[in-house]
Amino acid sequence: MSLVLDINNEQEAMPISDALVGKLKELLALVGEQEGLESGEVSLSFVDDETIRELNRTYRGLDKPTDVLSFALSEMGEDEPDILYEVEEDESAQGEDLPTDALGDIVISVPRAIAQAEEYGHSVEREIGFLFVHGFLHLLGYDHGTEEDEKVMFSKQETVLQQAGLTR
Repeated sequence: MSLVLDINNEQEAMPISDALVGKLKELLALVGEQEGLESGEVSLSFVDDETIRELNRTYRGLDKPTDVLSFALSEMGEDEPDILYEVEEDESAQGEDLPTDALGDIVISVPRAIAQAEEYGHSVEREIGFLFVHGFLHLLGYDHGTEEDEKVMFSKQETVLQQAGLTR
């Protein structure tokens, strides 16, 4: 399995540590294994509330900040953003077979994640992990529009979070 995570930090609410990046890569691998993905690339951007509010307003018609947005490249229409996803060549990976399957973009509001972690009484790492897995499952076509779909999606999320040790 060859899944790649490209991380962009565009916020100042908290530093994005190497430990957090490692945990996100672990989550990516766990979801990939669970879903039988052979390869793919995901772009993850950490932003502030104003940036995610602007994206939410532009692409969903909701003029308020949210915690996570996903933009699946398999569902891209002409109104979808084309600036979030940038493939960068990794010189250290020359000669390796790198995935060319761009799955899409996930955007997380770090201030919103911090507030929700406090509200739910768990770590910010757990909240960001939850939002990342949630967004990644959206990229793969999962949704929670019906009660049945929500049960499936949230069960998959919790399984992966438990495997990664990100409990409540």
